[in-house]
Amino acid sequence: MKDKLPSADRIRHAAKDLFATNGFHQTSMSELAAAADMSVGLIYRSFKSKAEIIEAIVHADFDEKIADLERIRQRLGTGEITIEKSIEELFLHAMRDSDEALSFDILAEGSRNERVGQTIGKMCERLRSYLRGFALAANPSLAGDQLEGAAELMLGCMFGLGHRRLAMPRLDASQTAEQSARMMVAALRAL
Repeated sequence: MKDKLPSADRIRHAAKDLFATNGFHQTSMSELAAAADMSVGLIYRSFKSKAEIIEAIVHADFDEKIADLERIRQRLGTGEITIEKSIEELFLHAMRDSDEALSFDILAEGSRNERVGQTIGKMCERLRSYLRGFALAANPSLAGDQLEGAAELMLGCMFGLGHRRLAMPRLDASQTAEQSARMMVAALRAL
């Protein structure tokens, strides 16, 4: 399967695995080339730097997250699921990210590298647009700063829940998502 992927995808997949295991700065281009089964020169034809590879990983991961959000939004729109269940699914998706170490490394690189930081920021803005929609489904009267605050709170919850493993949680992911969604909807409706 790996050999059938285009070069850029093979590099991205190999990099994601190596960066998650070894860290971004601890992974050499020669290690990446070996894992992707190609030369270092071919990597540099696809990506100018490791930072560009990080950006490609961020784009691909966010595209998957956005597709998940779109499916949840459609199910909410058709009445298949409630707003509580929608937010529960959002939170469950946030907790399913098994690359917690990679996520921390990418966020750290975003703090050091302005271009990576801007890429993360742009992706978060895409995410916020969906979160505003979910907040409005819970409370259609939200507007202005309240709506922005709701989107920021939901985004913060998703980031936190996606990195909860180190906190040694007492509830499993399903219980956490269910309780957090109930509290989020109650808070949004109370505004």
